[in-house]
Amino acid sequence: MAKRKTFCKKYICMVLLSMVLGLFSLHAGDSATFVDLGFSPDGTVYMFAQYGIQAATLRPWAELFAVDVARNNFVVGGRLSYIHDTAAVPGQDGAGAFYRLISRNTSLAENYGVNFLTQGHLLYVALDNDALAPADNPIEFRDFNSGTSYRAALVPQITGSGSSLRSSFYIDFERISKNGSRKSYVAGSPQIKRPLVAEYRICKVMLDPRQGSVVFVIEQKIQSEAGSGYDIRYMVEALSL
Repeated sequence: MAKRKTFCKKYICMVLLSMVLGLFSLHAGDSATFVDLGFSPDGTVYMFAQYGIQAATLRPWAELFAVDVARNNFVVGGRLSYIHDTAAVPGQDGAGAFYRLISRNTSLAENYGVNFLTQGHLLYVALDNDALAPADNPIEFRDFNSGTSYRAALVPQITGSGSSLRSSFYIDFERISKNGSRKSYVAGSPQIKRPLVAEYRICKVMLDPRQGSVVFVIEQKIQSEAGSGYDIRYMVEALSL
């Protein structure tokens, strides 16, 4: 009976180990955590961050961004990063790198009056299993406060493969007012060709505090430089209404 119990325990451990290794091989690469840091009171500047653990080195990393909403570009000095010099302790998720980066750069938020509690008016948030939103199958959502409806379709443009993979995208965006009138917009910078980005997905859509602009949070699926799996990173596109 003792031998049988020992065999069962060894078998269970082998199965669990196989499952863990299988999951690791399927999801090789690292996934960032997105942080919404809010807008300035007038809605002209939006801040966000992302952080994680590097898959290859296990070192915590973080990135901090401040975006000029009207220009759909970073403010001067609005793109900062930090990579820790040692590997993370098991169980950590990289948040410490984010805390260090933002604590060392508090002047960025202060200079633009960004309030971490002013995170805009949320219009749409994707579920983890939501698919892409191609032109022939746009996402649709509604602002119940104003009765305005919206449609958005992300249109990717991908060329090459492997190390020569390059991609860009734009977003067809439509606003339908309560009285039925429609207005169409195009968001994004399709002229920017991003290396190794295989897919894009709209994860979040929000209005600035004055509701004069819309910000799209975009998930990027990036081919790992090691050639095994994908890294997940985030970016934003801003559009004046």
